[in-house]
Amino acid sequence: MKDIHIPYGRSGMNISVPEKNLAGVYIAQLPPAVSDERTEVIRAMDDPIGSEKLEILAAGKRNAVIIASDHTRPVPSRYIIPEMLRRLRLGNPEIDITILIATGCHRETTRGELVNKFGENIVENEKIVIHDSRDESQLVELGKLPSGGVLRINKLAVETELLVSEGFIEPHFFAGFSGGRKSVLPGIAAAETVMANHCAAFINSPFARTGVLENNPIHRDMLFAAQKVNLAFIVNVVINGDKKIVKAFAGDSVAAHSTGCGFLKSRCGIAPERADIVVTSNGGYPLDQNVYQSVKGMTAGEAACKENGVIIIAASASDGHGGEAFFKTLCNMSSPSALLAEISSVPAEKTRPDQWQYQIFARILEKFHVIMVSCDCDHAMLNAMGIKTASTLNEALEAAFEITGKDSSVAVIPDGVSVIVTA
Repeated sequence: MKDIHIPYGRSGMNISVPEKNLAGVYIAQLPPAVSDERTEVIRAMDDPIGSEKLEILAAGKRNAVIIASDHTRPVPSRYIIPEMLRRLRLGNPEIDITILIATGCHRETTRGELVNKFGENIVENEKIVIHDSRDESQLVELGKLPSGGVLRINKLAVETELLVSEGFIEPHFFAGFSGGRKSVLPGIAAAETVMANHCAAFINSPFARTGVLENNPIHRDMLFAAQKVNLAFIVNVVINGDKKIVKAFAGDSVAAHSTGCGFLKSRCGIAPERADIVVTSNGGYPLDQNVYQSVKGMTAGEAACKENGVIIIAASASDGHGGEAFFKTLCNMSSPSALLAEISSVPAEKTRPDQWQYQIFARILEKFHVIMVSCDCDHAMLNAMGIKTASTLNEALEAAFEITGKDSSVAVIPDGVSVIVTA
């Protein structure tokens, strides 16, 4: 038996795979975490890519907005935000700074979650605004996206004299990579703008896949939105499975992000032969807090699994399904194929909440069996969504063998959101 550790929640789970079945264990080949995360952020900001230093950009500016990630993203903001604040005030001690939380279409971030991200001092003493994609009073229209969708963005970002952002770069299951321009769209965009950008035709594009930016229609819209609001400077990091910083990238929002994506792409590609069973995860907390987010990890399994095979995903989903429309649609579908056919007829301007997520999930369910391993989530809820369940990875593996046979090959991708599967 081969014992393998899989990220799950804040701790993890182990799985024991018979040696004769194990096709391989596939992980991103990232360098080790830096010895001092704060120092790495400072290094990147001292030598920005394609830009003046942040303190120089701040000189003469009356105000600035920092777009910061929300509770669903494992960005080590404790190391990034204080340095961004320090440098903005170094450039102009009187500058008025607002931290704008990029919730996208997620729920509001709680005070406790803000403290966990930034520390008590920043939450208590800085001006923090949480973006609400459906609050008309927060939004302003800026024309049309290349796709034709309306571009509406949080007005704080539009009206500020200096717009900057923090974030992290990882492979993304339809935007190619996270980070950079994504802090604007979907981060601080109107719900209708997010819907148009995540339309059925775009999600169905062969270029809307993990690790792909060129010809990706979703990336094109996102890039346009960030340029429209003059996102001037970013601090993005690459993190490892322990959520520790491996490398930081700072500077121009396009150049720094592109450099970070190149760094990551050269180290995250894996090429497993398709297996009968793929075991993966959503990288543990905070990315596996709900079923909605866990679809991301499933796409690594999708790319590495034989058709009609089994994808086993470990995800706590302690917050439940993660989206009412997502949940109800999957509960009510007659079959994945029927749901996909229905979605394909929805025009971009009529895109429904969570449609992209249940479209991708239905695409996976149409071709694979999915077993979610969780001891923190209601299994009856998961079953209603078409997901088989187990409480341990070993239990799930036994169930998978019952479906595909005892001689089935098993590929293990411990962190499904950290890799780019090229099989």
